[in-house]
Amino acid sequence: MLTTSGRNQLLDATDIAYASLHTDYPGTTQANEVTGGSPAYARKSVTFASAASGSKASNNAQTFDVPAGTTVRWIGGSTASTAGSGRAVSPNGATPQEFITDVTNDKIQCPAHGYSADQKIVFYGGTPPGGLTAGTIYFVKAPATDDFQVAATAGGSAINLTSQAVADCVVSKIVEESFGAQGTFTLASGAFTIALNN
Repeated sequence: MLTTSGRNQLLDATDIAYASLHTDYPGTTQANEVTGGSPAYARKSVTFASAASGSKASNNAQTFDVPAGTTVRWIGGSTASTAGSGRAVSPNGATPQEFITDVTNDKIQCPAHGYSADQKIVFYGGTPPGGLTAGTIYFVKAPATDDFQVAATAGGSAINLTSQAVADCVVSKIVEESFGAQGTFTLASGAFTIALNN
């Protein structure tokens, strides 16, 4: 397991230079990137503050042009203004939290998570608990102070969780921002955070 100092050193050595917007889970390939519009969508240059506590946040704001009919769900980080290697993903509105899985009771144990019933969440950064898929939008069910269940639909049945997640998987809320007409999406300073969790 890496120390916090080790995580910070790795994060400070990252070569992420551009932020991007995605309509669905980008994975490691930066798939589902927004395209089109007038003015046209394009990736934006991003810089980061020094890493602290195993994560680092962007220190400059970016405003993207977004075409009509687009829903922004994910933020990506890559090495180039086009193509380039994907280095990081973050759900829009991210508040990543570590958790463990209670397989017996189909619960996610996440102290003081702050989620409410039917809130949209995603699991990413590693292999999620058995029964769930990385990047898929799920809904919080039966939230208590330190745990909750997961449903495929708002108000739906709890999903059977069959195994623990890999240690680097995190859970986060996700915010879907839809554009009925051409508009702009501003990624505020500090809103794009990359982290190493193990």
